[in-house]
Amino acid sequence: MKAKIHKKPLKHFLSITDLSAKEILSILSLSQKLKKELKEEDSNKELLKGETLAMIFEKPSLRTRLSFEIGMTQLGGHAIYLAPADIGLNTREPAEDVAQVISSMADLIMARTFKHETIEKLAANSLVPVINALSDLEHPCQILADMLTILEVKRKLKGLSIAYVGDCENNVTHSLCLSCAILGINFSTASPHGYEIKKEILEKAKKLAGKKSRITETSRPQEAVINADVVITDTWISMGDEAEKEKRLRIFKPYQVNKKLMSRAKKDAIFMHCLPAYRGNEVTSEVIDGKQSVVFQEAENRLHAQKALILYLLNYN
Repeated sequence: MKAKIHKKPLKHFLSITDLSAKEILSILSLSQKLKKELKEEDSNKELLKGETLAMIFEKPSLRTRLSFEIGMTQLGGHAIYLAPADIGLNTREPAEDVAQVISSMADLIMARTFKHETIEKLAANSLVPVINALSDLEHPCQILADMLTILEVKRKLKGLSIAYVGDCENNVTHSLCLSCAILGINFSTASPHGYEIKKEILEKAKKLAGKKSRITETSRPQEAVINADVVITDTWISMGDEAEKEKRLRIFKPYQVNKKLMSRAKKDAIFMHCLPAYRGNEVTSEVIDGKQSVVFQEAENRLHAQKALILYLLNYN
């Protein structure tokens, strides 16, 4: 019987701030090694043989399920997909009970939820590491893949300038802002009034950044992207925002990432988007399907970053 007691302190990944700069860079380095190993040898070492990941989904996702399930398989482990109807999280059964039951059997829990509070309850009652695969507050797994992609293209992170344009009261923006502060990356956002980064996230980011980097906000996308190394956007209508679709399409129209906006960034700037993307809304086809776009490299890197994160949390590093 496998003991559920970890030799090192139990580690969860609920926020990108659960990692230090050193830890993030270590995970990215491991991601690169795992990616290289897979590309060159067509397989990874089965380090997770006998290990099981339980995947809780309140929200659907292509990249999240693929990357975690395939990642566990490639490392010799097993992943179990738990759809909303399988659990009835916080309706049929409270998160606290779900965490205790799953963690008595599985070695790791990944959850993609509506409320961040649900992730926190799972972690507080789990005997094994819990991963935030998306909540309304943060999307830290996406940011690990983003940073891996930027590192691959730009060969560095510290000192770069990243601009995010669009809906900034967004889980991706929150984790991105915090990660830039931790890693010494300059970060600027442009959003309409009322759609800025949550104040508590912005204050935390500025405190983390100190003198290492600049965190700035504006309502003018033309200002935000000046001399940016990376330009990022996301859908204007996230899951849960469907009722505001027409309003959001009207408000965010001036924040579309198009060729003219990209021309204000550096000549070698790259464009990123976590997908799914809605061409003609937040980004034009010319940009997302153009030579500056790295969105599919970014999507693939979810797999490699996720594998490294799992190994880190299970103390295999």
